[in-house]
Amino acid sequence: MHTPLRPRARFRALLSASCCAALGAGLLAGAGTATATEPGPAESTATGAAGSKVVGYFTDWGIYGRQYFVKNIETSGSADKLTHINYAFGNVTDGKCALGDAWADTDKPFTAEESVDGVADTADQPLSGNFNQLIKLKKLHPDLKVIWSFGGWSWSGGFGEAAKDPAAFAQSCYDLVENSKWANVFDGIDIDWEYPGACGLTCDTSGREAFRDVMAALRAKFGKRQLVTAAITADATPGGKIDAADYAGAARYVDWYNPMTYDYFGAWAATGPTAPHSPLTSYPGIPEEGYNTAATIAKLRSLGIPPSKLLLGIGFYGRGWTGVTQASPGGTATGPAAGTYEAGFEDYKVLKTTCPPTGTVGGTAYAKCGSDWWSYDTPKTIKGKMKYKDAQRLGGTFFWELSGDTADGELIDAIN
Repeated sequence: MHTPLRPRARFRALLSASCCAALGAGLLAGAGTATATEPGPAESTATGAAGSKVVGYFTDWGIYGRQYFVKNIETSGSADKLTHINYAFGNVTDGKCALGDAWADTDKPFTAEESVDGVADTADQPLSGNFNQLIKLKKLHPDLKVIWSFGGWSWSGGFGEAAKDPAAFAQSCYDLVENSKWANVFDGIDIDWEYPGACGLTCDTSGREAFRDVMAALRAKFGKRQLVTAAITADATPGGKIDAADYAGAARYVDWYNPMTYDYFGAWAATGPTAPHSPLTSYPGIPEEGYNTAATIAKLRSLGIPPSKLLLGIGFYGRGWTGVTQASPGGTATGPAAGTYEAGFEDYKVLKTTCPPTGTVGGTAYAKCGSDWWSYDTPKTIKGKMKYKDAQRLGGTFFWELSGDTADGELIDAIN
């Protein structure tokens, strides 16, 4: 298995300081004060009812160090509250969709204790791994849908090659997702391209129309019955990452978008200023204008994307700095705070007890404990975000990722 770099925007810490500085004008320009074009939590120009989708990411590598199995989705009570699971990640290589981790996906035998139904895998069964466990979970929850997500922060570099022949890429993805060896596992495909026409771990030069063309090819191949979704940038700045791709043109081909409305700020800016990574709205002193959830949603809606095709993103984790003396946001730091799996990153289930919230700002929480400063969402702030989601008539909520929640699903309870 590869060592995952947590392949999403949340791992921008892997970028050099010079790279982040170069991206700053676009990537990190964030949450401005609310204006007439940026509806706040109590404002809405949308019509119709808000959607109730609840989409949670399950990471294939979580079964290793984290020891978070498909079974835990059931025992935490989360399976009852989810409408969809995004299975992360499949790879994109040589212009094709590919397995991300064959051992975790299809081969690993689970013990009775680890298995969804308490039955151990046997050596002669045709399918093991997470895929078989997902089949067992879906038998318990017939309405639960599973979507295979491809790309992510670490593997988005493959999309440029895929975009050269969208039809061939779509065919490869269809053949993999619908493979007879794991029939009935997946209900569609999710594309997590970070970022078309812009820079993430690598820089994409495939052109502004490439994303639209890829999504059109996927819809043509998967048809109307299968789901086609995409995780997209939250960069709402003028000339930023949303403007770099034709997200409006591609919207007709997707069932919904997951704008990654988190990781706006973090300890990749090692000396600060400290700032919440997932503000709902702007606040006085925010480091960059345009980086908050309300700004992102307003930008996407201004392009004509229906609110019903936009889901609100929540992080089940915090981002933090150390060497901080100021309790409120805006302080200086000496580097990322220590985390269980990654510097500057920690699960909610850990932070709620090791560094409880000491304040709120911009609709999310922050915490000062010793010289560490963290920001993360809590059940209370999530409920506030759900009010915003309802006011904007968004299609639902998605979150990264299931293992960050408490054993009894405290955060997903707040979403519901």
